[in-house]
Formats: sequence, C-alpha cells, structure tokens
Amino acid sequence: MRKYFILLITVFIILFETKAQQPVLVLHGGAGNISNMKPEEEKAYREKLSEALQAGNTILENGGTSLQAVIASVNIMEDSPLFNAGKGAVFTSEGKNELDASIMDGSNLQAGAVASVTTVRNPINAALAVMTASPHVMLVGDGAEKFAREQGLEMVDPSYFYTEKRKEQLDRRLQREGNNAGFHKWGTVGAVALDKNGNLAAATSTGGMTNKQYGRVGDSPIIGAGTYAENESCAVSATGQGEYFIRGMISYEVAALMKYKKYTLKKAAKHAIHKKLEKMGGKGGVIALDKKGNIAVEFNTPGMFRAWKKADQEAEVYFYTD
Repeated sequence: MRKYFILLITVFIILFETKAQQPVLVLHGGAGNISNMKPEEEKAYREKLSEALQAGNTILENGGTSLQAVIASVNIMEDSPLFNAGKGAVFTSEGKNELDASIMDGSNLQAGAVASVTTVRNPINAALAVMTASPHVMLVGDGAEKFAREQGLEMVDPSYFYTEKRKEQLDRRLQREGNNAGFHKWGTVGAVALDKNGNLAAATSTGGMTNKQYGRVGDSPIIGAGTYAENESCAVSATGQGEYFIRGMISYEVAALMKYKKYTLKKAAKHAIHKKLEKMGGKGGVIALDKKGNIAVEFNTPGMFRAWKKADQEAEVYFYTD
C-alpha cells in the first residue's frame, strides 16, 4: 500500500512540474510615445508582432529551446522596417546605422553580444555566435563584423539598413538640435522565453537612438543592463533610455530582487521601473518571465509594443497602457 502511495505522489509531482514548465514566449518592440498611430500603422505592428510571436512559439511547441525561440522571434523584428532594430534601425548623427544586440542562456549564464556593427543583417545571430563560438562575451565594431563573416553569417551592404522614414527622422532631429544627441523614441526589440525543459533565455536587439553621438553604445548589448537570464530567477529584456538602464543595471535588478529579497516577478519588475529607473529620471520598460511561466511587463512611457503566448492560450498583443 505504501509503495502505491509513493507512486501516486511521484506521478502527481511529475504532472505538477510539467504543467509549471509549459512553454511561454514574451516579446517587445520598444517603448516610447506611440499614442498617435494611425489605424493602418497599428494593424501593421500587430501583424508583425503576431508573426514574430508565431515564429518563436512554433519552435517551443515543437520541443525547441528557449534560445532558438528568442532568436527566431527577434529575427522577424530585425527584418522589419517597423522596429528600431536591423532593417528599421535609426540613424546616428553621422548618418549611419549602428546596431547592437545581446543574448543570454539562463541555464548556464552564458552570454554573447555585439555592438556598433553596420554590415551584419541580423545582429542577434552575431551575438549568439559570440556566445557559442568564441571565448568572449562582447565584440564590437570591425572586430565583431570580421568574426561574423568568419562564422558564415549573412552580411549586407550598409545601404540595406537605409529606410526613408528613419532618414526623415534624423533630418527633423538635426534641424531642431543640430548634432546635440538626445533621447527620443525607442524601438528596441526583445524576447524572453521558457521552454519545456524549464530553461529561460533572453535576447535584445537595437539600432540605438536617433542622432546618437559617434561611438555611443546603449544598454541593449550589455548583460545585466538591457538583457539578463538565469533559471534561478527570471529572463529580462529592456527598452528605453539606455544610459539609465546601464547605471541602474535594470535587467539584473529584477533578478536580484527576486533572488535576495524574494520578490515576486511582478513586484521586482515594478520596483525596477517605477522606483529605481524613475528615481534616476529614466524612461523605458522591461518584459520579464520567471521559471514558473509568470509574465511581467512594466513601463513608464505612454506605450510599449508587447505580445505574449502561453501554451494552450490565445496570443495577446498590446500597445498602450490599458
């Protein structure tokens, strides 16, 4: 009798753990003043976020890893001119498109990043290559591009990233401010995922900010600032005023509050954005996911492109604060 009781308990535990580790995927397409979009613009963003969500979710549903899922989702957004990443990257004060990206594996704390690349079609793929095929965490500029070529990644002419919309944004900004860089609209993209094995991953990719000064690198490629993942706590991808996210190590702040103060994911993300970031005067947001599949999205801007999908539930896409 005792043997059967132990067997039942074991089965219950296995079923409970399986349920708690159902795949989850969360995306963001940037935060900022997105409240004046036209209906056709909203439709375009909704469709592209849904496409990115589907790409990553298909991988998770078929037993793929959280790393594979975040890469697939971010690739879709990098290839779209709608977002400030990859094809839709904004222009620097010098009229260039400089791209940054990072990725982190929550199962082993491995991470990779690239910064200031101009010829890598999908910077998040280069970040993954740094993590998996080099002894380093971050490569920048010409060195990162040389490494990407050696790894057989798709390279493009810098003109690939040119879009008329982004060029017009730079021209308007230069007319108002000259070469004085400032903080403007942020369209960084990111993804966090939990796979069936209970492993978390996070990825972030960006074109920076319009009219940014030469050599500027924001938080997106910096582990702990724009990206963080560890199975023990959570996976986080951030978007916003990078300098503030770097100073506050906002992504790691969420994880640290969970680990050392035993905050829930929601409480930790809320504190990181609405207390720590705001106290410094920063604007932006985070998406976060814990090992139980709980989701947290916090931002202090008028809007944030965001979407998520849990197993056996409908996908959800949101833009504004409601």
